[in-house]
Amino acid sequence: HHCLANSFRISEKVRHRSRHLTIAHRGASYHLPEHTLAGVALAHSWGVDFIEPDIVLTKDGEAVVLHDIHLDTTTNVAELYSSRKRGDGRYYAIDFTLKEIKKLSVMERFNHISKKAVFPNRFRGRVNGFKVPTLREYISVVKELNRQRKKRIGIYPEIKSPEFHQKHGKDIVKVVFEILKEQGYNDEQANIYVQCFYPPALKRLRLEFKAKMKLTALIAENSWNESSINYNELRTEKGIKSLSKYVVGVGPYINHLYIKKGNKIRSTGLVKLAHKYGLKVHPYTHRTDSLPNGFKNESELLRFLFEELKVDGVFSDFADRVKQFLQKKGA
Repeated sequence: HHCLANSFRISEKVRHRSRHLTIAHRGASYHLPEHTLAGVALAHSWGVDFIEPDIVLTKDGEAVVLHDIHLDTTTNVAELYSSRKRGDGRYYAIDFTLKEIKKLSVMERFNHISKKAVFPNRFRGRVNGFKVPTLREYISVVKELNRQRKKRIGIYPEIKSPEFHQKHGKDIVKVVFEILKEQGYNDEQANIYVQCFYPPALKRLRLEFKAKMKLTALIAENSWNESSINYNELRTEKGIKSLSKYVVGVGPYINHLYIKKGNKIRSTGLVKLAHKYGLKVHPYTHRTDSLPNGFKNESELLRFLFEELKVDGVFSDFADRVKQFLQKKGA
């Protein structure tokens, strides 16, 4: 499979020689609740490169677009189904059928304990019409808008928590791959990157499913318990080199890319290392209302990412602003 991986990378280089990608993180997340079809439509109108859906499975094995395995930070599940929480007090998508999930209203992300908005200035309306979309509905909106607006905007789906799904007897990797294949995305030229925090899932896609689409390995902090992987090892040369055998890109946390020494900001060398092995670098998450430590303002952060580090794209909750920044620079 090694030469296979190389052929992916070469054609990728040809196509995106110097384009910087604007990836709308969960839609138009500053303006509208994340992962809603309304947010997809708004992000599409900005002419971004990719729109990102996160995917989890329901009790009846349907692929839905939801940021994580819980329903209680972005929906009214606690009001509608108060008795359905688990021992840990959380409500899990995998315990509900699609029909039940479709009864929920999606809202701006809040803390399920304090009930306070995570980002207080974001969407404050209460709208009963925002629903959890299925992956197929999500794709259908993107494709239709592409057709009508004569655009080629892609999707950047994330397969969430494969190990958790596996424990519940569900193969999310297989389910998502089948849908993407049916929708015409299994092609190395297709408008898609598939991302995951669990590299073995990406390896399976490449080797077992013979996936042709572009794959991105996400890199977390170990403390987040995102998976059983040791992410500190992934960020070493050995880790990056092993990833480069089956993915075309990495998605590191922005904080992995720099160190703050006094009031100086220095590169950690991770971007260079990934580029050395032919990998694209798409860090997450640019948020105007929540800048990483050490950056005084948004343009300082974007200049550092794109001009100094030379990242290939960025996940952003404010994708319209990234787009404007890149257009001004003629990138």
